[in-house]
Order: sequence, then structure tokens, then C-alpha cells
Amino acid sequence: WVGSKARLMPLLLPHLPKGQRLVEPFAGSCAVMMNTDYDEYLVADVNPDLIGFYRAAAAETSDLIERARHLFETFNSEHGYYDSRDSFNHNGDPAWRPALFLYLNRHGFNGLCRYNKAGRFNVPYGKYKKPYFPENEIKAFAEKAKRATFVCSSYTETLGMVRAGDVVYCDPPYLTETANFTAYHENGFSQLDHGRLARRLRALAANGVPVVASNSDEDMVRYLFAGFESVSVIAPRSVGAAAGSQKKAAELILKGPFSAAVEASA
Repeated sequence: WVGSKARLMPLLLPHLPKGQRLVEPFAGSCAVMMNTDYDEYLVADVNPDLIGFYRAAAAETSDLIERARHLFETFNSEHGYYDSRDSFNHNGDPAWRPALFLYLNRHGFNGLCRYNKAGRFNVPYGKYKKPYFPENEIKAFAEKAKRATFVCSSYTETLGMVRAGDVVYCDPPYLTETANFTAYHENGFSQLDHGRLARRLRALAANGVPVVASNSDEDMVRYLFAGFESVSVIAPRSVGAAAGSQKKAAELILKGPFSAAVEASA
């Protein structure tokens, strides 16, 4: 998953305070959920296909594995990929959609999840010889997901669900000074969204909610989160599914201006 926090977890974990429930408005790869130990999780994303996949992995684990395995074994070709992509875009069968979503993620170019303005998945074929089938990872996810609730909602709606005892971690599509990948959903994520998100997180932190966010190390990000503690890290970043497609980038871990009482209780 592009932007996955899996490789950043050793650097991120020391900055995540204790709490009853972790709230993530940007689900992404669910690497943070899988690598932390909160009693509960509220995992949200605006992308219905991503949340639909997580719900299927949690509640229909065997069926998802069986269907996905069939796709991996039968359609590992350019023709099979585009035929499957057409089915995903034009066939609304809810039973097969999560398996198709996984198949497209593992077979599409660089593991991208990208939609056009019409909401059609438009990532080209990745030309991989034998994409990895993550059966064991799906089973491990299903076990951890017993603690989680998955909701398809915007970050504003999700942050409105925050309650006492929660910890909020936000990992939005990163803000950069140049055009970058934001089309994980057809509506994208604009600079205005980044500003609105920063204001919402600032308000939560002011009310005593532990807030942590990740973003690119850019002047605009530092401006939007002025008053937050910022920790600069050099993060290994996975660009996609292709071997050797990794690089390092400067990122910020931003922590809300917690009061001394909040920090002590955390």
C-alpha cells in the first residue's frame, strides 16, 4: 500500500501515547493497528473499497481468501488484469469486490490505488511474474480486527466520533510543494483539506485528546501545525509493489500540544 507506515513503525511507536482506543481517520494499510496494542480501534477511510475489503477480511475471512486465490491463480496476465479491472469497475457484485480489490492492488502498477474523476479504478497492469498472495497476513488481520470497528467516513465525521480515552493518529495523503499522488479516492485531498485537518486536530488537542499525525517535512506543514511538537525523521518509503522501488524521505511526526496532565495520564 503506497504510504504504508509498516517501515516507519519503529520510529512512530515511541510517540503514540497509551489509551483505550486508537482512532485512525485514514486507514491506509492498517499497519499502525497491526503493530500497536490498544484495547479497541476505530479505523476509518473515505474509500469504500478499502473499508469494504477490511470488513470482508474481518468477517468473511475464508470466503475472501478462496475468491482472491482464484483470481491470483487464474488471471495473472495482462489480459486477465484488464478483464478483472473492468469487472471491478462495472460489476457491483459485493461478494467479489473485496477479492478483486486485493487482486488489483497486488497486480497493478506499483501497488497504486487510483481512481479517475468518474470513480473508476484506472491503474495500469504491473507486469509482475508472480505477485505474493498474502493469505497468512489476511488471517492475522482477521484476528486483530476483533478489536476494531471499520467505518467508511470522512476525516471530519471520524474525528467527530472521538470520545474520552481515545488516542488519535492521522496519516493523510502527504502535502508536498509539487503535485503528488492524492487520488486514493476520486475526490482527492487538497491543501484546503490539510488546513481543515490541522484545525480539527488542534481543537481536539486543546480539549485534552492525545493527537499524533504524520506528514511530509515541508514548510507549509510546519506552518499548519505551529505549536505542535514536530519530530523530523528519515523514513523508508515503499513506492509500490515492484522490487527495488524503495527510497527514503524526510517526514514529520507531529504531536498535539498536550497539557502536562494529559501527558502524565498517557
